[in-house]
Amino acid sequence: MEAEAVVKDWWLYHGTGEGTDRRARLESGSPPPWRDFTGVPDPGYAPPGCEGPAWERTRRRGEGYVPDEQEKDVVNTALHLRRPLLITGKPGVGKSTLAYSIASDLDLGPVLHWPITSRTVLRDGLYLYDAIGRLQEAGLEQLRRPAGPVGPAEPAASPAAGATAPAPEPAPAPSISRYLRLGPLGTALLPQDRPRVLLVDEIDKSDIDLPGDLLTVFEDGGFVIPELARLAQEDPTVAIGTDDDPDAAVHISQGRVQCRYFPVVVLTSNGERDFPPAFLRRCVRLHLEPPGEEKLALIVRRRLGIDVEAGGEYQELVRDFIDRAGDGDLATDQLLNAIQLRLAGAWSAPGDRDRFLKTVMQHLTGPTA
Repeated sequence: MEAEAVVKDWWLYHGTGEGTDRRARLESGSPPPWRDFTGVPDPGYAPPGCEGPAWERTRRRGEGYVPDEQEKDVVNTALHLRRPLLITGKPGVGKSTLAYSIASDLDLGPVLHWPITSRTVLRDGLYLYDAIGRLQEAGLEQLRRPAGPVGPAEPAASPAAGATAPAPEPAPAPSISRYLRLGPLGTALLPQDRPRVLLVDEIDKSDIDLPGDLLTVFEDGGFVIPELARLAQEDPTVAIGTDDDPDAAVHISQGRVQCRYFPVVVLTSNGERDFPPAFLRRCVRLHLEPPGEEKLALIVRRRLGIDVEAGGEYQELVRDFIDRAGDGDLATDQLLNAIQLRLAGAWSAPGDRDRFLKTVMQHLTGPTA
């Protein structure tokens, strides 16, 4: 089938896994001059690799994705240009899963996930600062300071006329590093020799200003943490946590985070709003259509290990899914759920079929949603 057979020499992403050699090409490839960044990695910081629970979640989700030739062309264009990838399409067509497929295929480590709501602002993705917690800790530290001696004491010398007694020295403020942590976007922009994959999920749900606010960060490949920049003279390098691990302790100099390799940024949109031209100009765009019968069969084979063409019942479920999708949107995982239930022997009574389909293939949009 074409989705599995087509391979082009310039592709880095294939969607088939085992991409160690292609990842090496990705790391050693020359970026466009305008996308060449100069961040210096912290030698004491090691980003998450291809092991552990977070990586297993990324790998399992990404391995089941079946990209077609057009999708591979667009994804690889974004990789070579080191530009964000804006993916549009109806809910359930696999927009978010494609980010996990890229990370899994090229062994780029766990996906960093930034879910967007109407209340999300740029700083939420860059870093988190618990200013209240720091003030509370400073107050507690003041209370912990030992009081003066209790009981008889030598009388203190009276201050000279007109002089005032010296004020007690305040307790030192707790280190700011304990109250700062990089967000998913900030972690993705840490200087590294290979890119991290960042999923900015449902950006169309954001406040109207967020896409514009992202432009400077995407162009500069970095940002400043003002709370650290103000302390740069007294404390030029501060170790703070990351979105992966609050105890990771990556060192930030002069309050600035500057990438070395621009991350693989995947932004998803369900088409609930339009974006400004300046934002669109800086993205590589991909629109995903709902999968047809051939691609659905590939997805079922990869996810569940079932050859749809060899089983009449599963072929009927695929056709039922396509027919019902004509009356309202369905998500691909609803078909997988239906097949999984049949594998478990659920809903096996002949008279249950209509109720079974209405239960597991409930429309996401349309008059019956």
